[in-house]
Order: sequence, then C-alpha cells, then structure tokens
Amino acid sequence: MTRPVERIEEDIQNLKQNVSSVATELQKNYGDYLVQLGESIQKQLILAVYHLCNQGYQEKFLHLSLNQRQQLQQSARQLGRKAAQQLLVYLETNIPENTENAQENPPLEVPQAKSLDFSNPIEVVQWHHNAEEGIQNTLKTVSLEANLLLQKAGLLPKKLPEPILAAAAAAVSEASGEVIPGPPNLLNLVIEISSDDESEDSSLTQLITLNLRLGDIEFADNTLLSARKQIRNILLQLNKLGKEYQKKHRELKIAEAEAAWRASWFED
Repeated sequence: MTRPVERIEEDIQNLKQNVSSVATELQKNYGDYLVQLGESIQKQLILAVYHLCNQGYQEKFLHLSLNQRQQLQQSARQLGRKAAQQLLVYLETNIPENTENAQENPPLEVPQAKSLDFSNPIEVVQWHHNAEEGIQNTLKTVSLEANLLLQKAGLLPKKLPEPILAAAAAAVSEASGEVIPGPPNLLNLVIEISSDDESEDSSLTQLITLNLRLGDIEFADNTLLSARKQIRNILLQLNKLGKEYQKKHRELKIAEAEAAWRASWFED
C-alpha cells in the first residue's frame, strides 16, 4: 500500500538536505580542482611550447631574433594565465541562472549558491556537466590560440589553413590524417596538402601542433589526480542520492493521484 503523502514529502525534504550537503562538498572540491588545474595548464602549456621550439622546430626557432623569442615566450605565458582565468569565469557563467538576461551579461563573480539549487541533484549534475564542457572548451581554445601564436612566429607553416589548426586543437578530425604518438599535449600529424593549382599533385607534410589534453595535464600533476579522484567519489554519492530523489518523486506522484482518487470517489 502506498504511504501517506505527508510521509513521502518528509522523506524528500530529508533527502534534499543530504543532497545539499554533498553538493556543497562537490562545489568546494571542484573550486580547489579548478585552481590547481589553472596552474597546471600554465605549466604544461609552457612545456609544450618549449618542446616544439627545441625539438620540433628547433631550426626555425634558432632563426628568430632574441626579441622574437622573448615575445613568443611572453605571449605563451600570457596565454596560460588567460586560460586559468577563463576557466573559472566560464564555469561561473554556465551555472543555471534564474534571470532571463544572465546569458547576455554574465557576471564575472556570482555566488554559486544563489544560481544553483543545491538541494536538487538534477541541477547539480547538470552544473557538473557544464563545468566539464567548460574545461574542454577552454583547452581547445587555448590550444588553437597557441598554434596561431606559433604560426605567427614562423614555426608552423604560414600557408597552413586555420581549420587544420582548429582540427589539431580538437584532437583528430577527418582531415588530420595519420596521428603519430608523441610527447604529452602535442599532436604529431602527417597531413596531405594539395597544391594551389588545379593539378592533382599533393604532398605529405609532418606537422607537430600543440594540443592540450586533460588526461595529459592530470597525469603530470599528482595533486590534480588526487583532486579528480575525490570529485569522482563525491559524484558517486550524488548519483546514488539522485536515483533515490527521482524514486521518491515518482512515489509522491502516485500517492497524490491515489489521494485525489479517494477524494473524488463517491458511492452511487
């Protein structure tokens, strides 16, 4: 027999308190993770550019003037700092908002508890998905900007179309060709470039581009790996609570429907 509506509603309230507690823990751990991730991105970006300049395109790098080398290094550092900042801003502005104009003018600093119902596991899970998408989008954007920076400096071929660089930043696309194993956060490709004329002549060109990957970044940072493991454990708790949350709401609807039936029933 279905339990009374009041008892089920009480269970849901207790469940929402548990969800809120776990969600708050997730928020704190994710904040710590993002700070550490931003620091790691800056380090891994510089290491990847270093490898490209010294082992990938060393001859071209040596042809640069001292000022050009310093500008390249400074721009790479600035790009790393920008990535760390953008990561946090992107995640803050992708938290579910209650205002219609939030998309047009997203605030840079928004208390997450005001934008997100921490007692609703569905919203918390969606926030987590948005955060993960934010991380991947940031890595792709930074990788593309770094490759364009290397191209501007003359290390990557000038005639290389930007879509190829974008494909490299997004890992492997259909036009990328064969991928060769290489160092972390770098993509070693063999691509086929057609000539400018109408002939069918084309050439195979080996290309090394920067491609920041979350797996590579985490693997090189034990603190980051530990933080990710803790987040996974919290998500397991949240997933369990989410299933119970949905189960209770289905039970509540059934109980409310039965109560409505009894309230409207009368004998002829």
